[in-house]
Amino acid sequence: MNLANKQNHPLKHPDQRVGVFIDVQNMYYSAKNLFGAKVNFGNIVKEATAGRKLIRAIAYVVSTEGKEEQPFFDALYNLGIETKERPLQIFYGGEKKADWDVGITVDAIRLSPSIDTVVLVSGDGDYLPLVEYLRNQGKQVEVVAFGETASGRLKETVDDFIDLSADQSKFLIRNRK
Repeated sequence: MNLANKQNHPLKHPDQRVGVFIDVQNMYYSAKNLFGAKVNFGNIVKEATAGRKLIRAIAYVVSTEGKEEQPFFDALYNLGIETKERPLQIFYGGEKKADWDVGITVDAIRLSPSIDTVVLVSGDGDYLPLVEYLRNQGKQVEVVAFGETASGRLKETVDDFIDLSADQSKFLIRNRK
């Protein structure tokens, strides 16, 4: 259910307390693979909040030893988005892993008593048990992601789904050549 005018969405009202949980890796790779672009996280948080009270916006990021992503982390901070960092794990054999699913899930559950609406910025179907749990606790759960890479079950289960692909000029940053 993606409505053009989110301000008039019947389930979104100004007194709701909102927490936004951003799976940066999921968004980064979706935007890169689908559109060859970067994500405008500031506009995503604005859209996710939809005129409601933002309590916390947390971006879950992965850092490398070289720290070349620090300017990106600083930019998120300057947009009012907290960052939680986890180092990139490189396993014997070269496999790399940077998974925040459990961390995001734990934070969403831990913060849920102080918020009315949980907004997951990820299309990862691994969040289905979290969505079902939070909805059973009376929380409104919304997902913001790229429709092409978002889990179909996830889109069906949440109270609202915002497809970032529907307004690329707003949610993507393209490299100017």
